[in-house]
Amino acid sequence: MEKRCVHCGNPVKTLLLQYSPGNIRLMKCDKCKAVADEYIECDITILSIDLILHKRKAYRHLLYNVLHRDAVGVEGILWKSIFGYLFLDACRHLISNNSKEEFASSTSSLSSIPACGKMLMEILLGNFAFFGFLVFATRFLMKSSQVIWNKDVLLAILVSSYFKIFLIAMMVWEFPSSVLFIIDVFVLSSNAVALTVLTQVRMTGCIGACIGAHAAKLAANRVLEVLPSGYLRCFSILDW
Repeated sequence: MEKRCVHCGNPVKTLLLQYSPGNIRLMKCDKCKAVADEYIECDITILSIDLILHKRKAYRHLLYNVLHRDAVGVEGILWKSIFGYLFLDACRHLISNNSKEEFASSTSSLSSIPACGKMLMEILLGNFAFFGFLVFATRFLMKSSQVIWNKDVLLAILVSSYFKIFLIAMMVWEFPSSVLFIIDVFVLSSNAVALTVLTQVRMTGCIGACIGAHAAKLAANRVLEVLPSGYLRCFSILDW
């Protein structure tokens, strides 16, 4: 996967020339004549701030020049990100249902087994619908001449969902319910920017794709919510 200029997205042959250890020269883009990727010399704090500010050049650096699918060790990062994403989704599930205290009080009893199983099914089914919708939506939005890999879409969404980390703080301290809505909106907008950088289509189309994916995830969770009695009955029979 070729490197990209973080300013215009134009492919570049190389980002830097290294003459000796610690002695490098950043290359310029042939199209916009700017330094292709100045984040190479920047601290991680600057990159984090630009990601929070939704700067597209920060996402281009991360998705094309660092965490692309051919990078060394990207498989391990991908699996760790998936598990972290699912864990944060579980935190959101507990917070949104106001069941943190009930879940903690019931962990010592067998009644927590159906609750854990139902939560796990909701998370897995919801995220399957979420990423499935995004894959089809990105293929619909992009031109037929362009090719995009499912791993690239998965990486873009996982990386741009970094704001979910604040859900851990909501598990420890009390926050108003509006904070959960703010986190969801921030994650959605960040996902849209990442998809815009990855697919190179208009922002409006990517926002629509992200809204549709979140709606598909919500609909999948609602399907499980209408069948709680039968699910719990199965666990009671097995327990008996």
